[in-house]
Amino acid sequence: MRNLRIAGIGLTAAAALTLTACSGSDTASSGSSSSAPAPAPSSMAAPSSSMAAGDGVTTNADVFGPACSQLPQGSAPGSLDSMGPQPVASAASTNPLLTKLVAAVKATNLVDTLNSQQAITVFAPADPAFAALGDAKFAELAGKPAELAPILQYHVVGKRYDAKGLESAGTLESLNTGGGPLKIEGSGDNLTVNGAKVLCGNIPTKNATVFVIDKVLTPGTNR
Repeated sequence: MRNLRIAGIGLTAAAALTLTACSGSDTASSGSSSSAPAPAPSSMAAPSSSMAAGDGVTTNADVFGPACSQLPQGSAPGSLDSMGPQPVASAASTNPLLTKLVAAVKATNLVDTLNSQQAITVFAPADPAFAALGDAKFAELAGKPAELAPILQYHVVGKRYDAKGLESAGTLESLNTGGGPLKIEGSGDNLTVNGAKVLCGNIPTKNATVFVIDKVLTPGTNR
C-alpha cells in the first residue's frame, strides 16, 4: 500500500481523532491503471468495457446503489459519462452528491494530489454525512487543514478496487496509516465500509473507483 504525502500538512494522531462521532500499481484488486495528471485532456476516453469484473476498473454498467439515480443523465456535468474521463477530484467536483467533500478537499489543497494518483479507491461521504456535523463544525474543520487532512486520507485506499475486489479483500489499509483498518462487510447492494452503507458504488473515473457512502469515516474507531 502506498502512502500519500501531503506537503505542508502535519498528520498527527490527535488531529486524526478530531471527529469522534462523525465528520467526510499498477494493480487493482488485481488489475491496472495509468497515471492521471490533472486536468485530464478532453480527448481521454472512459474506462474500457473490456476490463473484467473484479479488476478494479469499472464501467457505467457496473454502477449500483439507490443514490445513483440522483446523478445527472447523459453527458451533463456530474453524469457518469462526464466523470469517467476525468481524474477523481475533478470528477467529484461536478457530482451533486459530493459538494461538501469537494469543499473539504479544496480546503486541504488535496485536489492535485488526488488527481495525480495512479490507481486508488475513494470512499466519498455524501453531503448528508457532512451535514450531520452542522455548518459551524464543518466550517471550523475547513479552517484547520492539518486536522481535516487525516480524516480525508482515511477515505482513500492506495489501490484500485471494484465492489467484487472489496468483498474479497475484507479489510483495507487507508492512506491514513495510523487511522486503523477499513472493514468491508456485506456484498452486492448491501456493501458497507466500517458500517457506512454504499449509496452509489463502482463509479468509474480516470484514476479511481468511487464509492459514495452515507457516513464520514472516523479514524481510530475500527481498531
